[in-house]
Amino acid sequence: MRILISFLSITVSSFAFASSLQADSYKVQQVAEGIFYHQGSHQEADAENLGAIANVGFIIGEQCIAVIDSGGSFQEGKLLRKTIRQHSDLPICYVINTHVHPDHILGNAAFKTDKPEFVGHEKLPAAMASRQQHFARQFSEILGDAYKGTEFIEAKTLVKVGSPLTLDLGNRPLILTAFTTAHTDHDLTVYDEKTSTLWTGDLLFVERIPALDGSINGWIDALDTLIEHDATMIIPGHGTAFNGENSKGWQDLLRYLTTVREEIRVIINDLGTIEQAIDSVGTQEAEKWKLFEEYHRRNVTAAFVELEWE
Repeated sequence: MRILISFLSITVSSFAFASSLQADSYKVQQVAEGIFYHQGSHQEADAENLGAIANVGFIIGEQCIAVIDSGGSFQEGKLLRKTIRQHSDLPICYVINTHVHPDHILGNAAFKTDKPEFVGHEKLPAAMASRQQHFARQFSEILGDAYKGTEFIEAKTLVKVGSPLTLDLGNRPLILTAFTTAHTDHDLTVYDEKTSTLWTGDLLFVERIPALDGSINGWIDALDTLIEHDATMIIPGHGTAFNGENSKGWQDLLRYLTTVREEIRVIINDLGTIEQAIDSVGTQEAEKWKLFEEYHRRNVTAAFVELEWE
């Protein structure tokens, strides 16, 4: 990967984080020309943090603006939109959802009055339709008032696997690539050609334990491809953005997933059980990831179900 000459880690909002996210405080960083992201906290979503646990942001072109994931609640979406307006009055022409998980899409309705195109993977509408009722019940309770105003807005502009889509913000082409089943069955990346910045969505987790909702084999295959990308700046779905020549973020996730896969395969080959796998697989990774206890056993369970049918 090419070396980024300088990494701009600039706080561009006049607000600051308190110990928890408040309705009147929000912070974004500029990591390249016209590219801003809010780094989500390594927590579970709740009413206090407004569900702002994923990386979300925006790209400013010469003619309009693209939002990359809208946030984990209607209230976070409003904060993100307010922050955008502190930096540009250009129209918001696209809201790009990298996948359906609530921490990335529940802010969509905050941008409804801008009348943008909502963009996603070709399988995103089906994923949203199948989970909408569950998400509504669960997150209206978890988020409380922050959930009020939420709407599940279906993407109409869809990206097909094998057919990347280019969106132009005005002298600023964005290349959207749809993946086969990996983190989910509908993951999407966004590549800004002007600055060689890659938004990975949740195909990449940094610092925070990944959450497997697709295929462990497919995810490892996707990472093997993405790690060869020549981007100079990487913005993961969770965790700190980093220079493209630094492969540690990729390698950490690959190590975790391959460890889980290899240890499960050993248990399956020895005619072991899923309970054995849950108790023993990947325990050496515990100190290396935030929220390990909350998600690791789920990952092992999902991976075992997939791998036992290889």
